Amino acid sequence: MHEIVGEQWLSEAVDFLVRLVEGAGALIIFVGAMVAFVRFVIVGIRDRRTAYFVPIRLDMGRFLTLGLEFQLASDILRTAIAPTLQEIAELAAIAAIRTALNYFLGREIKEERAELDTRGTLP
Repeated sequence: MHEIVGEQWLSEAVDFLVRLVEGAGALIIFVGAMVAFVRFVIVGIRDRRTAYFVPIRLDMGRFLTLGLEFQLASDILRTAIAPTLQEIAELAAIAAIRTALNYFLGREIKEERAELDTRGTLP
């Protein structure tokens, strides 16, 4: 029986997609870190009060959360073609770790945002 799409071609295509999604996640995290760093330096020079750093942390957390979602997507793609039991177990462990990180980052962002909202504007 002739295959419509060869397994080798499909494997190479998925590997390419994995690299793209992985790269996108890494780029998102890098951009977030650079934006946060620049804002940190600017705020550090102008005013060193802690309250001014909270929004920077919140934005950095959003970038990290989004980047981790992309990384998880690449891990899922990696196991899309005939995964072994070991690959499935590794994916489950990675997914659990990244999901936990996302959960705690999301919770911290929500708590910090609520605190900012109750305080009103920054000092």
